Amino acid sequence: MALPLAGLTVIAIEQAVAAPFATSRLADAGARVIKIERPEGDFARGYDDVALGQSSYFVWLNRGKETVVADLTRPADKAMLAELLAGADVLVQNLKPGALARLGFGADRLASDYPRLISCAISGYGETGPMADRKAYDLLIQAESGLCSITGGPDQAARVGISIVDIATGATAHAAILEALIQRGITGRGADISISMFDVMADWLTVPLLNHEGGKTPRRVGLAHPSIAPYGVFSCKDGAQVLIAIQNDREWQGFATHFLEAPDMATDPRFASNVARVANRSETDALVATAFLRRDLGQATGAILRAGVAFASVNDMAGLSQHPHLRRVTVETPNGPVSIPEPAAIFAGQPRTYGPVPALQGKTA
Repeated sequence: MALPLAGLTVIAIEQAVAAPFATSRLADAGARVIKIERPEGDFARGYDDVALGQSSYFVWLNRGKETVVADLTRPADKAMLAELLAGADVLVQNLKPGALARLGFGADRLASDYPRLISCAISGYGETGPMADRKAYDLLIQAESGLCSITGGPDQAARVGISIVDIATGATAHAAILEALIQRGITGRGADISISMFDVMADWLTVPLLNHEGGKTPRRVGLAHPSIAPYGVFSCKDGAQVLIAIQNDREWQGFATHFLEAPDMATDPRFASNVARVANRSETDALVATAFLRRDLGQATGAILRAGVAFASVNDMAGLSQHPHLRRVTVETPNGPVSIPEPAAIFAGQPRTYGPVPALQGKTA
């Protein structure tokens, strides 16, 4: 069975994470992705060497692509790009704003010469505005957007432990490109899409922003929830840690009966509603912590299940590596096969295979 994007060609003038995330998903769906790299290669090739001597980032985000080395300041390589674009459906690039135009491939030329082309430009702060010319990387946008202010514990802000801005931006670009492909199927016309990393994070931060503007500025609460209680990590008497999440007052009633073994706490005005439990978070958490300390992990798990409350183990990467729900796929790389988590979407009756990771001009990645 043909993959959904089979027959489409994507030109990717990309590096690092955000744009490669988007184009890797297009490649997974069957598109031919031609990645244009500088002579020294995508700098993400050098981020680490943990995947058989290769970068984990590059292996993860460049499977199934072809690579072409080019110096786009050279006339011959500009001509090559023009020829590639003539047969392309999508162009994805995350060069500095204005860089592609300075190379002779501005929006006007793209619209005139390639009217069916869908062009997607990814930048830090967009094409205009006082910070448009700034370099922008994941952690910089985490800080600038305010994400770090709500991440970490009470005493110190923290980085989200993955490249959340890049990944969110790549996912946003992927969705926008698919929308544009659907639109082109109706109108026959291409599209000019601009996506800024800052805009993506601002969108994702809508809830904490509205809380701040409503007079309830979020605080850093570590492994807890700023507006739901109890929702956090508690220790059993054997030292095991469990994260529980009470989502509504009905769940609290069951939890009070089966886990706290104090049914009257279900109707106590200090705890009967989520608003009350958050207002009395210290007392709420103390009740829960005491109940956990009466049980080892097995006993706590049984009581939580009887209460019908959601919970999770507080795992690390060793836990993920051995997790029974972790699905894996093996991709070929220049240095041998590497096993990585399989993309989340499962299409019934349409098993996916994933292409190899390209070397740079035949060299080991």
